[in-house]
Amino acid sequence: MDANAGSFVAVRRLAGSERAAGAAAFHHSSSAEVVTGSTAWIGKGLSCVCAQRRDSDARLSFDLTPVQEECLQRLQNRLEVQYDSSNSDHQEALKDLWHASFPGAELRGLISEQWKEMGWQGKDPSTDFRGGGFISLENLVYFSKNFPKSFEELLRKQNGDRAIWEYPFAVAGVNITFMLIQMLDLQSVKPRSFIGAVFLKLLSENDQAFDILYCITFKLMDQQWLDMHATYMDFNTVMKSTRRQLERELLLEDIQRIEDMPSYKLLAR
Repeated sequence: MDANAGSFVAVRRLAGSERAAGAAAFHHSSSAEVVTGSTAWIGKGLSCVCAQRRDSDARLSFDLTPVQEECLQRLQNRLEVQYDSSNSDHQEALKDLWHASFPGAELRGLISEQWKEMGWQGKDPSTDFRGGGFISLENLVYFSKNFPKSFEELLRKQNGDRAIWEYPFAVAGVNITFMLIQMLDLQSVKPRSFIGAVFLKLLSENDQAFDILYCITFKLMDQQWLDMHATYMDFNTVMKSTRRQLERELLLEDIQRIEDMPSYKLLAR
């Protein structure tokens, strides 16, 4: 993510009476209002969270089976695709995300103030995909379709005793994609950490392992957020904690499939 990309979006939860008063402004209910501020907590936070490779990791190299090489190549091909606002497939994916998030609510345009309700930084979501590429949109769409209950809970901040100022849902999602790419070292020819090697074994068992891990991570991040009684200034700290928990789970001896991760049980369909 580019720390100079624009203003971040912080979300303030509204009381029921405030939501009712604001309902007249939109034809669907919105549970948040948006304010702007510095992007430092997002842009700088990613560098701090993700750039944690140890010197010893650089000397490690793990040989891959032909199946693992093929799975890694397919995933890397996805990572190389940048969001293209002129691509009809990309436009349709963005529309799919909107309709999954706000069923029955008319989308007035791919550039619209409506997008801020989902937690994008501005009225054009495409500007937020620079840090995660098209795969970060694919991850969000996958989450919405495969674990709709958990997706809605996070989007609408339904669970737990939350801070007045909440993390922006959509931008947090792009951050999670970026963090996972860095944590798993997915842009290398071969994994250079045990975490990366373990993940490729899981990927060879399930080609959707990255998308499922994304959903696990989002739900786990939100749980960490609640446990830490975090507000938006704590986002970087929450992401660090989330990464450490993911690493611990991936290194458990009995993890043979991505669904074996303890935090997978947090997801609900």
